[in-house]
Amino acid sequence: MTTTTERLVLLPYQPPWDWRQFHGHFALRALPGMEQLDTDRYSRSFRLGGVSGWFSVSPRTDHCLELRHSPSADACQGALIGRVRKMFDLDANPGQIARHFASDMHLAAMLARNPGLRLPTAFDPFEQAVRAIVGQQVTVKAAVTITARLLTRLGTPLVDAPSGVERLFPSPEALAEASLDGIGMPGKRVQTLQHLAGQIASGDLRLSLEDGSAALIERLCALPGIGPWTAEYIALRAFGEADAFPASDLGLLKAPVWGPEGIDARSLKTRAEAWRPWRAYAAAHLWHNYSER
Repeated sequence: MTTTTERLVLLPYQPPWDWRQFHGHFALRALPGMEQLDTDRYSRSFRLGGVSGWFSVSPRTDHCLELRHSPSADACQGALIGRVRKMFDLDANPGQIARHFASDMHLAAMLARNPGLRLPTAFDPFEQAVRAIVGQQVTVKAAVTITARLLTRLGTPLVDAPSGVERLFPSPEALAEASLDGIGMPGKRVQTLQHLAGQIASGDLRLSLEDGSAALIERLCALPGIGPWTAEYIALRAFGEADAFPASDLGLLKAPVWGPEGIDARSLKTRAEAWRPWRAYAAAHLWHNYSER
């Protein structure tokens, strides 16, 4: 998916870093028409401020991620690079995190098996908030199916885009005002989604960590239909908040490391206090452990 006018930027990181983790993450979540995943490349369309375009990333062997983007992104290249670095967690210090978890029997063992595990983060906070609400009480596969319907129904075309990334995710305004009849979600969840979109479209709610993650989580939990799991998950996946921790998540509670009976949310939340300020990385290892069961 190369063109003669695309731009190339190299994004260095501190090893270890594992492309396979990110490939597996996007393999479960990629939206057809907006995202395309190949063996050694991830591509997507994007909207950033007033700029629309596309980018792709691919791993290299010299501890760099190769970023290619549309010429339109020249106008926002600095912001784009920042988003991509966050998306692929290129600024993490794996040694520091490993030292913090070294005294925890379970996490130290998981980290030794997967030292390059990072924290995959969404490119766009609003898109991730939508995915989190759609994903309430359903499987990842079901959530992707419903979100893909939203993209098909309300997404807009990206001009001059390569095949596979030719649609842009719906805007808050489009989602707030649309009829979502037959989209495949319960009515109350549709109301939650459209209320969130309306709040963002009007400017009454800003998806931002400007005041800290605790303030964002509090603002989100004040909205109808959004509880602690959704709010914590948005902080974790939309912003890469290193200490976010959705303690009631099924994958965290049923990770094989806890044995056949799993662990209850209260006990996990208590245990996770020792993992601050890196609880999200603990969650990443527990989710990986859950996926290996």
